[in-house]
Amino acid sequence: MRIIRTTFLLGVLTLFLMMVGQYFGGRNGMTLGLGIAVCTNAFAYFFSDKIALLSSGARPVSREELPRLYAVVERLASKANLPVPKLYVIPEAAPNAFATGRSPRHASVAVTEGLLQLMNDDELEGVIAHELSHVRNYDILISSIAATLAGAITWIAHWGPWLGGGDRDDRDRGGGAGILGLLLFFLAPLGAMLLQLGLSRQREFSADETGARMVGQQYGLISALQKLGAYNQRIPTTSLSPSTSALCIVKPLFGGGAVSSLFSTHPPLERRIQALREMTVTPQR
Repeated sequence: MRIIRTTFLLGVLTLFLMMVGQYFGGRNGMTLGLGIAVCTNAFAYFFSDKIALLSSGARPVSREELPRLYAVVERLASKANLPVPKLYVIPEAAPNAFATGRSPRHASVAVTEGLLQLMNDDELEGVIAHELSHVRNYDILISSIAATLAGAITWIAHWGPWLGGGDRDDRDRGGGAGILGLLLFFLAPLGAMLLQLGLSRQREFSADETGARMVGQQYGLISALQKLGAYNQRIPTTSLSPSTSALCIVKPLFGGGAVSSLFSTHPPLERRIQALREMTVTPQR
């Protein structure tokens, strides 16, 4: 059901992109927008993981450096029938973690130094299971596609009137068409962003549930989310970029003003914790 919902949302996003491009730029606008989407999707597919790791300052670590982290990741990857991902550490005091990569065979998991210092073994296991769930569910690939399509819609909405290719009389006439064009100019980027945020929020609930079932209990992840929420309200993040923050297990604090939860890529922690508390998890043998 989750895959059907995600496919439906991506289909709506693509259709919306075509409609906006057709209205503002005619055939040229639609063709150019889709061409941009294809090119940026290909770039995101092959290089988004490297960009995320590079922009966060993550460095690869060996088993000898962090045997505790490797032990948790290898045990959970074996339970989930996943290849062991590449492991990275971010020199960051604020606790957080993210997974990236286009498939389980090309996956990486990065954790901050603050997370390793703060979490006990059960909590670390819950966090890693959450990130491995993103890998198994191909969430990173889906998010990259959604982000690319949203960006293409925004680009066309702003630059479509100058692309040409439409009927001049259609573009010049006023009345209802002019009002519709003005509404699309402002609302198309907002609609694209809200659809993208809907996908991001959906995947966090799914990864929480899948991670809890992977471990066999939800209490380690619940405790980890409570700690992550408390510490990320007090410790500003310096290494992660806003574009990478959507990948993180919890929303980082960047030191700016608070942003409405309506536009957050993460659902409220209280809702995630409540959903975990209401789960019935059968321990795996």
